[in-house]
Amino acid sequence: MLTIYNTLTRKKEEFKPLHPGVVNMYVCGPTVYNYIHIGNARSAIAFDTVRRYLEFKGYQVNYVSNFTDVDDKMIKAAAEQGITVPQLADKFIKAFMEDTAALNIEPATKRPRATESIPEIIDFIKVLIEKDYAYVKDGNVYYRTRKFKHYGELSGQSIDDLETGASEHITAEEIQQKEDPLDFALWKAAKPGEINWDSPWGQGRPGWHIECSVMSTRYLGKTIDIHAGGQDLQFPHHENEIAQSEAETGQQFVRYWMHNGFVTIGKDNEKMSKSLHNFITVHDIIKHVDPQVLRFFMATTQYRRPIQYSEANLQDAQNNLEHIRNTYDNLTYRQRDAQNGNDDEVAQRVAAFTQQFITAMDDDINVQNGIATVYELVKYANVYAQKPVVKAEALKTLKQELEALLGIFGVRLETSNCEIDDQAIKDLISKRNQARAAKNFALSDQIRDELKAQGIILEDTPQGTRYRKE
Repeated sequence: MLTIYNTLTRKKEEFKPLHPGVVNMYVCGPTVYNYIHIGNARSAIAFDTVRRYLEFKGYQVNYVSNFTDVDDKMIKAAAEQGITVPQLADKFIKAFMEDTAALNIEPATKRPRATESIPEIIDFIKVLIEKDYAYVKDGNVYYRTRKFKHYGELSGQSIDDLETGASEHITAEEIQQKEDPLDFALWKAAKPGEINWDSPWGQGRPGWHIECSVMSTRYLGKTIDIHAGGQDLQFPHHENEIAQSEAETGQQFVRYWMHNGFVTIGKDNEKMSKSLHNFITVHDIIKHVDPQVLRFFMATTQYRRPIQYSEANLQDAQNNLEHIRNTYDNLTYRQRDAQNGNDDEVAQRVAAFTQQFITAMDDDINVQNGIATVYELVKYANVYAQKPVVKAEALKTLKQELEALLGIFGVRLETSNCEIDDQAIKDLISKRNQARAAKNFALSDQIRDELKAQGIILEDTPQGTRYRKE
């Protein structure tokens, strides 16, 4: 039985989608004014992993994740770069798609842009005005927060505490315009020279929160199964989404809310963010780090837990992934001399490992217990691969299971290049084998070092010398 921790109820609940066999899932995407940093990537990786596990369980997942392609930050960045907001959006959407592809994040079922839903946003706001949940002031449209009785439940805060916090972060102009400091913008009147669209309230653009309500309900229906994003979106973004969506539709907006933990950095475990200028972009890090290592590093921490980014932790992830890859290569190598047939014990043990993995992952996608099971499988596979006699079907079963389980983490297990075409390298390996047979270990070590300098790694096994490119 799959359980998911629901942020709204603050407890784990049995997962039952609205439509049997189908999961409608919305994940808040980036504001595309810069390259994504690894804190942004954490959310994309975490919920891609959730999606992959749901698909492993047999669900059809309709996965929608948006691009915020117009807001204050984008207007400012476009002006600084001397380009239009759409040009800025196109530049960083392209970069996002390249970076997430490198991290092996599955393409979303739909990747809508906020600017593609302007008519729907306007219609949505009209309904809120008609229901007296929103009001117009000087070309701006604001949501009457106190009118929504459940406001604050997602973040677990009282309306009075929220009002105090809000009053400290709004300008004098907003105080004059708003009926209440807690009220938030659904539509913003355009300033001179800003990108804008015509509306019944004058030229302007959508507020940040309204776009996700409109796009999620437009593509997934009035009630969606899972809405996910970073903890920093819990308030005010997701709180506001609930208020405006349920006011407009009169229905429950989301059945299960999921929020991922932060990526922290430095000795003080400071949250990584663009506003704190302490971020590392995916665009930069994958220039010198295998994207699959970064993916493995983030995907193997349970989504609600924080991740501390450090070179040491990243190196640990690289070592663990390399161990798994080497095991996979060991199995591939032994296929050369494997006997036909299967091994019943291997089939039984693999089935047991699979069930152990499912039990772990069914507990709120507990990837840390899940990867622990994978490590047990790896240990077993290595022991089997060292046996004098192995069976071809058993090796195939072990390889397929490793591929399937690591695939849920978004990690590919390509076989290393064990076949080397360079005849000179093969001759050196043969010469080293002759030196070892003659107990000329000085020459043997010299050849090993020479090959290592060329990026060729040797592994001496009972079945002969195995070699691969580093």
